[in-house]
Amino acid sequence: MKIYIRSSFLLLLLIFGLMSFVFGQANPAERIKQIDERLRNLAVTVPGLGQKVELTMSGANAQEFLRALAQSNNLNINIDPLVNFKVYNNFRNETAANVLLFVAKEYNLDINMIGSIMSITKAIETKAIIAVKEINVKYNADRNRLGFELTNDSLSAVARKISMVSGKNVVVPVSLMGKRVTSFIADANFETALEKLAYANELKLNKTNDGIYIFQPLAEGEELYINNDNSTAVKKNNKILPNGGTVAGNYNIAAKKDNTGNKLISINAVNTPILDLIKSSSVEANVNYFIYSDIKGSITTRLNDISYENFLSALLQGTEYTYKYEAGTYLIGDRKLEGLRSHRIVKLQYRSLDTIQMMIPVEWKKGVEIKEFREQNTLLLSGAAPQVNEISNYIAQIDKVVPMILIEVTLVDIRKGKVVKTGISAGMSDSVKTGGSILPGLDYTFGANSINDFLSRLGSNNSINLGKVAPNFYVKLSALENNNNVEIRSVPKLSTLNGHTANLSIGSSRFYSTQTQNVIPSLNAQTVITQQFTEVNANLEIEIRPIVSGDDQVTLNIKVNISDFIGNPPLNVPPPKSTSKFQSIIRARNEDMIVLGGLERTESSEAGSGIPLLSRIPILKWLFSSREKANNKVVTLVFIKPIVMY
Repeated sequence: MKIYIRSSFLLLLLIFGLMSFVFGQANPAERIKQIDERLRNLAVTVPGLGQKVELTMSGANAQEFLRALAQSNNLNINIDPLVNFKVYNNFRNETAANVLLFVAKEYNLDINMIGSIMSITKAIETKAIIAVKEINVKYNADRNRLGFELTNDSLSAVARKISMVSGKNVVVPVSLMGKRVTSFIADANFETALEKLAYANELKLNKTNDGIYIFQPLAEGEELYINNDNSTAVKKNNKILPNGGTVAGNYNIAAKKDNTGNKLISINAVNTPILDLIKSSSVEANVNYFIYSDIKGSITTRLNDISYENFLSALLQGTEYTYKYEAGTYLIGDRKLEGLRSHRIVKLQYRSLDTIQMMIPVEWKKGVEIKEFREQNTLLLSGAAPQVNEISNYIAQIDKVVPMILIEVTLVDIRKGKVVKTGISAGMSDSVKTGGSILPGLDYTFGANSINDFLSRLGSNNSINLGKVAPNFYVKLSALENNNNVEIRSVPKLSTLNGHTANLSIGSSRFYSTQTQNVIPSLNAQTVITQQFTEVNANLEIEIRPIVSGDDQVTLNIKVNISDFIGNPPLNVPPPKSTSKFQSIIRARNEDMIVLGGLERTESSEAGSGIPLLSRIPILKWLFSSREKANNKVVTLVFIKPIVMY
């Protein structure tokens, strides 16, 4: 009796010990409280627990993290090999004790002390023992019939029981391990019973080529339905909104065969990820595909009866991704990846590299490398195949023969003018001799000897004595009228390409002097005189830009600028000039002559010099002044003849 009591007492103690151990371990708050108390007691003798730490971990292993903490704060830490997880934390200005307490709470760890050594292990987890429910499944191997009665049973347990009784493999993925199912089938074909089990619990059933049945969850936007063959099937379906729209992220994909046996795809998608569309359409079209990189972005589209290749072209156009068909497989990924790049050599026939490069749109060049071979007038394109094809086709369209236009310009300048010069001038000069012209105009100079001889003849009868003039005195008489009629003709020839400008400039230049006087202040003031010559141009400028149309008619954009000097100005004075400008657009046939006339200008000038006051008195002004008057009329004719050459 005593032995029985002692044994019972020991059994009770063991049960209470186990219960206290289980409940102690099952209560996380109590465990964290005990760890906190241990760390506080140890911090008295281990100052590193109270020191601040700064640690940043992004995906580091727990072993590395705890070793780094121990080294930075001089701590003795022993780590259980079972402590193995990733740490994504950033600790700044926090004590090592608080960091260890946080890690223990966050990752379910336990910390025990042996002297100054901290032993870190996984906390012991206890699970309540639950009675295993018997799964009610029956199978008839002779007739391959399956029956079951399930009520909120675990799908994994049901699959295990079906596999055991039937000898056929039924697999449940990890994502469905917690799925509960309810269904009742009295007696049905094995595969039909599994399909109805999946249908009743919103699951998909797939059978692999090796005869294994796999339950799978429905993807987003998928739903179960009974098809025309009265079989369960899965389809993609959009949720229709009250206003007639669709929910973003949903899509429908259907496929059918055309008369030739090729599959055509119909797609209706709203803000759907591109990657989902590629995967679903590839399955529907039953094509092989390989995705090289992560494909980002969403798209909204509605397509009916389109081939799979045209669908990929439309889907990936304007994105960073492309595809390539090789050995029966569609390779899809980033345009820059090896295996998806394409190369092409484009040899230009009629255009130059410089003009072609400028004409390719900038957006098309993004992601495409263009190399030049000037010696061969060739371009090397490297990049995504759709972009390379687009650029090469564009170059082939614009690489055409450019017409060259030979422009014959005939300039006829008719000048008519009259200059009248009259007056008497007298002066003193050391080297003036008697002489000049009397006919056809009077321009005669009398020297001092001739004048004195004339005065002596007048005083030969002693009635008039005017005396004599100084030896270097002279008198000049002028009475001239000059008429001119000049025709100037020039025939230059210009050549230019279609749409480019040809220029012609003919003229002359004159210079006049300007002086600048600068005084530099100093003890001895200096005066610096600077002389500068300024150029003045008078040109005949013609600018012609031809454009050839399809019927060989030529549109000419013509600009004419004519300037000419007027008379002879005084010394160091800017010369006056006249200017005429016009601009015209005309259209002519090939080799037609065009006449531009009416460029008429009149130039008039009048100059005179004489004694003040006396040079303005009538009659007397002819004795005390000299005058020059000029009138000129200039008519310019321009003949233009375009000749188109290919």
